Amino acid sequence: MSRLLGKGLFFVGLLLVWHILAIAEIWPVWVFPGPLDVADSILSGCMDGSFVEGAGRSLGRIALGYGISLVIGLPLGLAVGRMRLLGDTVGTLSLGLQSLPSVCWLPLGLLWFGLNESAIMFVVVMGAIFSIILSTADGVRNTTPLYLKAGKTLGAHGLFLYTRVVLPAALPAIVSGMKLGWTFAWRSLMAGELLYVSGGLGQLLSMGRELNDMPRVMAVMLVIIMIGLTIDRLVFARLETRLRERWGLAGSGR
Repeated sequence: MSRLLGKGLFFVGLLLVWHILAIAEIWPVWVFPGPLDVADSILSGCMDGSFVEGAGRSLGRIALGYGISLVIGLPLGLAVGRMRLLGDTVGTLSLGLQSLPSVCWLPLGLLWFGLNESAIMFVVVMGAIFSIILSTADGVRNTTPLYLKAGKTLGAHGLFLYTRVVLPAALPAIVSGMKLGWTFAWRSLMAGELLYVSGGLGQLLSMGRELNDMPRVMAVMLVIIMIGLTIDRLVFARLETRLRERWGLAGSGR
């Protein structure tokens, strides 16, 4: 209860400071709108359906792109973590490519696929897949040797040892990689939608900029943040909680 109260007071204080700075008119309204202007823009965007439609299209794209990243990244990460040759080759390549900002994949996607949905999907997948591969591989490599010895002592070998000992031990790192991959995929999607008339939240953000409508720009930014936080709480936070409970670490969670 005290944590919830602390969070509430923090955000109320943040809104208050924002409101005070806005009414002080240090900057013009079209540069720094107040929270009431932004709230009104969010309400109007929801009432006319533009925010709902934009969020729906963006969520559809992220579901497809992130799903592709998981389907490719998880098995590849498991293989990289267990096979030294793949670790030295694919693992090193993934580590290097992960250092590229997601926006760097945009020119390549546009040249390969043109200005269409495929280019956006390419950017989303490339933005997420390498963090998933590397986190999964690290989780497999860092399996406690004691678990492996205990499993072998009890008769677990080969695939059985891998599925019953290595994989469960690597789950915390795998979930962390999935969460990190989701974050990168969401950012990559917004970057792609900024450059393509796609009907998503990125396009709404770009339209607000072109119309010099700063309340709309900040409203879309808040919607993007809220969707990201909601997905984190509804999916990844629950997964992490279950893993902590499974490993007896529930008392140390957030």
